[in-house]
Amino acid sequence: MRRSVTTPRRAAVPVASAALLLPLVGAAPAPAPHPAPSLQSAFADAAAEYGVPRSVLLGVSYLQSRWDAHAGAPSVTGGYGPMHLTDARTALAGAVHHSEGAEDARGDQARPALVPEERIGSAGEVPARLRTLPRAAELTGLSAERLRTDPAANVAGGAALLAAAQRRLGAPPSADPADWYGAVALFSGADDRATAAAYADEVYSVLRTGGERVTDTGQRVALAARPELTPDTGTLADAGLRAPAAGGTECPASVSCEWIPAPYEEFGDGDYGNHDLGDRPGSQSIDYIVVHDTEGAWEGVLDLVQDPTYVSWNYSLRSTDGHIAQHLKAKDVGWHAGNWYVNAKSIGLEHEGFLANPDAWYTEAMYRSSARLVKYLARRYGIPLDRQHILGHDTVPGPTAATIRNMHTDPGPYWDWRHYFELLGRPLVPTAGKHGGLVTIRPDYATHQPSYTGCTTAGQSCAPHGSSAVRLYSGPGESYPLIKDIGLGITPTTGVNDLSSRVSTGQRFAVAGRDGDWTSIWYLGQRAWFHNPAKAPTAVPAKGLVVRAKEGVESVPVYGRAYPEASAYPEGVPVQPVSPLPYQLLAGQRYVVGDRVPGQYYYAVTFDEATHRVVTGEDLYYEIQFGHRVAFVRAADVEVVSSAR
Repeated sequence: MRRSVTTPRRAAVPVASAALLLPLVGAAPAPAPHPAPSLQSAFADAAAEYGVPRSVLLGVSYLQSRWDAHAGAPSVTGGYGPMHLTDARTALAGAVHHSEGAEDARGDQARPALVPEERIGSAGEVPARLRTLPRAAELTGLSAERLRTDPAANVAGGAALLAAAQRRLGAPPSADPADWYGAVALFSGADDRATAAAYADEVYSVLRTGGERVTDTGQRVALAARPELTPDTGTLADAGLRAPAAGGTECPASVSCEWIPAPYEEFGDGDYGNHDLGDRPGSQSIDYIVVHDTEGAWEGVLDLVQDPTYVSWNYSLRSTDGHIAQHLKAKDVGWHAGNWYVNAKSIGLEHEGFLANPDAWYTEAMYRSSARLVKYLARRYGIPLDRQHILGHDTVPGPTAATIRNMHTDPGPYWDWRHYFELLGRPLVPTAGKHGGLVTIRPDYATHQPSYTGCTTAGQSCAPHGSSAVRLYSGPGESYPLIKDIGLGITPTTGVNDLSSRVSTGQRFAVAGRDGDWTSIWYLGQRAWFHNPAKAPTAVPAKGLVVRAKEGVESVPVYGRAYPEASAYPEGVPVQPVSPLPYQLLAGQRYVVGDRVPGQYYYAVTFDEATHRVVTGEDLYYEIQFGHRVAFVRAADVEVVSSAR
């Protein structure tokens, strides 16, 4: 169900600069008798040809792709090139990730496992926002293939679409960027006014701040700042777009958000769906935000989350324009992470991607909208902005030993965590010198391209792509075997969904040793090595608090959930086992510590919310960064010390 585009990358154009925002990719090409125009020139040429202000064209392109061409590969929603021109006619097939594999979305042993059968939501007709490339072909006379693969042609197609949108509004061509607000809003493809306006607001924010970076083809593109620019928002008034159903959504004012509720209703003998009513944060704290990738189409995903027999999450985010749909109030508990302890204390965000293509790319519009939402939720519920609280679905631990191998792996190694944390206002910077005792994983996303297999066919190589993940070995060199995860019980591979031997950007680990260009960390009870050369580091120094086994203790059990001791359960609430995972924190090892939390279990197995209870014990736990996934240890078994040496 996965498709990969393997169009070769264009060679980089040599650029001399001391202040590049992103490093160059690839080698400089041999001189050509007729060199292609630069991308900066392509924006100027297209702007002149179609009567669109160059700054508007640059601003729209930045919000779509950050001016990258992605070697002709499509985004997760079938968008191509710097302007993200969409052609999704053949990309509607694909199961949503909650219907793939054997993960129990609830992860609650007190009731039967909830493993949805593979299903695809009814996507219906392909919406206009996913057919902009064919429309651009009509307007420009350029072939669809050229619009996909030639960045200059792609920019021309985007300019033609903007000019057509201006004509649709009955507005004359204008050299003033302020006059193009309505056309920019329509370019988003949104069918409601709030989403179109939020998209245009984001573009004009880009225009006011300006920017400069080197693209994935090695070309410098710059946009001069216009801090005084105030767009004429009235130009959107006659576009005829609908008003979304706000429904008391819990979203920041800076995004477009509508209320599409998940159902809480009975549909059989004791069966109800697709979430549990709660009283958070009054009954229990909200400690985590979980980032998912739908691997399904927007319309189909919305169809499924409204199915009481399916699963649920709090928010869905659309790729093309960053639009958000909220399905659950924050007080209620969704069934999305595969670990009931995490579900009960988290908010789940699903990011659209119906190509289900692990080496496809995400739009800047969706990254920005997601970051705005996460910042809002973090402020509201006191959630720290770090990788032990902003989790990927792939970093949620299996609640028991038997569930480890079925846990999901989205959003995967191609989610740009470094850029995401920059948008969150928490850039991943060094926080210590060489004696800090920790490292924060932070490869350069664009140039760090480890090989993966299995994006389309098992064993076959994936297309080259930037990655947030760093591979781990059992010794200081690639000739050593990959580090093994005993919980998975498999020989580790370079498969795109094999988490055995890799760490992710933003995660922090205690340094166990160094050997030349290689650094070792404590990982799953082992010493794991990764390549970390000084000239191209994949991690930066850090410091903080770590846990270690108490004096005289040889090994400490590790858990996938922080449940209370048996004596804490009241009558009528069955005791949930505190079952360790098949790992040990051994004497002499150190792991980065997150929260200190009480053992807690949310009992909610019936439709009647009057029976729901939050059980809180006396035992305390520490959340730790134990492997690729987080884990928990009992506070009584460990001591907390500084990482500094």
